[in-house]
Amino acid sequence: MLLKKLTQASGISGNEKEVRDIIINEIKNHVDNYEIDKLGNIIVHKKGKNKDSKKIMIAAHMDEIGLMVSDIDDMGLIKFMTVGGIDKRVLVSKTVRIGVNKIPGVIGAKPIHLQKANERKKSLDINQLYVDIGTYSKDETDKKVQIGDYITFDSDYREFGDNLIKAKALDDRIGCSLLIELLQSDIKYDIYAAFTVMEEVGLRGAGPASYRMEPDISIILEGTTCADLEDVDNHKKATELGKGPVISLMDSSTYFDKDLRNLLISTAKEHNIPYQFRKTSAGGNDSGSIHLSKEGVKTTTISVPCRNIHSPISVMSKSDYNNTKKLLDAFIENIFKGVNN
Repeated sequence: MLLKKLTQASGISGNEKEVRDIIINEIKNHVDNYEIDKLGNIIVHKKGKNKDSKKIMIAAHMDEIGLMVSDIDDMGLIKFMTVGGIDKRVLVSKTVRIGVNKIPGVIGAKPIHLQKANERKKSLDINQLYVDIGTYSKDETDKKVQIGDYITFDSDYREFGDNLIKAKALDDRIGCSLLIELLQSDIKYDIYAAFTVMEEVGLRGAGPASYRMEPDISIILEGTTCADLEDVDNHKKATELGKGPVISLMDSSTYFDKDLRNLLISTAKEHNIPYQFRKTSAGGNDSGSIHLSKEGVKTTTISVPCRNIHSPISVMSKSDYNNTKKLLDAFIENIFKGVNN
């Protein structure tokens, strides 16, 4: 499965090559042109059978959150810094892979029975954690790992339960998978696509990609926060698993275009596709850079809910994914048809 291949690849922000190579291999025989820009974005054009004055850019980011080697101590243990937004509480005892050779390791900390009373009452800071690769000295570790190496979570793709998928990097390999499938299909109209870099560290790739393409409209595809837990108030449940694709109102970087939002809603109703609104405004995505590019770009986001996002074990529903694909296809058709809401 495409999503399995994408999530198993390593692609921490600034180190997206492994993911980029998979994407290029998947799309190269289905598009008219693609190239890699100076930052590492994949810029794609696929010609459609019908011509239209509207220029649509669809974007999904290739990068994932992770860690980077910052130091190696005398015992050979590896200190690290975070790349992107990570809840430090999820790190202890997780298995990881380091560098191009994917050296296996495990994240450890001082045993709880040796911790002071005040240490047990709060989550451990990053500087209290280390990665152990099974060496006993700095010299041994230096032969395998270098400062600056990326550290990726070692987490298998699994299908389980009632139509659910567990994997790392669902944010945003979900979007990459949806966009690849769109480019592999028979498209009626011209489509421009951007597989972007470094979204997780400040939306860095999307702005230059949009500046180059000069789109009229941009659609962001992503995995988004899901908070359907018993102890969360309903109005704070950003999204819920199994209730369909997510339409965003606003986030920390964008107030999404109202006309596009209304067209998304009417399209979902027209095709009997379940949908939900993202009820919170925390976080952001590539729209934050894209909508400010040059004279401005109308943007909207279609998302798939993910539990435990930005962790080694995010969870999504296959039905949400499939309904998001249906909504995306119908939405593009309605944009080009000039359907009014």
